[in-house]
Amino acid sequence: MRNLLVCQHVPYEPLGTLNPLLKREGYRIRYVNFGRDPDAQPTLDGYNGLVLLGGPMSVLETARYPHLEVEMSLIKNAIEHELPVLGICLGAQLIAKALGAEVRPHSEREIGWYPLSVTTPARSDPVFGHFEEPDHVFQWHGDTFDIPDGAVHLAATRGCTNQAFRYGDNVYGLQFHLEVDEPMIERWLNVPLHVAEIEDTAGRIDPEVIRRETPRHIGRLKTLSERVFGEFVRILGYRKRLAALPSR
Repeated sequence: MRNLLVCQHVPYEPLGTLNPLLKREGYRIRYVNFGRDPDAQPTLDGYNGLVLLGGPMSVLETARYPHLEVEMSLIKNAIEHELPVLGICLGAQLIAKALGAEVRPHSEREIGWYPLSVTTPARSDPVFGHFEEPDHVFQWHGDTFDIPDGAVHLAATRGCTNQAFRYGDNVYGLQFHLEVDEPMIERWLNVPLHVAEIEDTAGRIDPEVIRRETPRHIGRLKTLSERVFGEFVRILGYRKRLAALPSR
């Protein structure tokens, strides 16, 4: 049995469309829900890879959320042992920070559907080679990151240059959300914290526009999710499980 460790921060940001792909390939998934258990101290012993999901907190809030430091230690450990790592939104920011890159508030929030451009290196990347232009992806973030030293810049939007990167051949950070489906988007639009965040944009973000645009783009996003995440699952399958580590 292949095992995957998943770091979750809030109940409304699960694996989404990535979950059935992993189950289909026989992965046993262990969620570490830091929202429920902020003092958890997971290890990578016996795991084939690591996935870090999104969340409303900032990587810069380590004093308020000490588990973010725990997660960055997991990332460094996974990279050291050449395990595949996937970070989505907050997860991508955690990877960037763990690799020494700056994470900071962006000039404006991206919430909703945005056209994504891929870089020249992305066209030959096994994971990102499935994107076409323009492909619209779903966004919900207020922070951004620099591309870590030694990483490959893969994607951008007009308002946020650093949308994705690859480090080595098995570590991917995605600022945007390929894992969402229509019910998840609707759920997010009704989360009180999200409602307040949209209201704080003083009308720049309109939830009704997001609702109208979702049926137009969700089919293509599902296709991208299956192909992009499918390639990442294939990478997972090539990597060995991390043997139990000695106590520290």
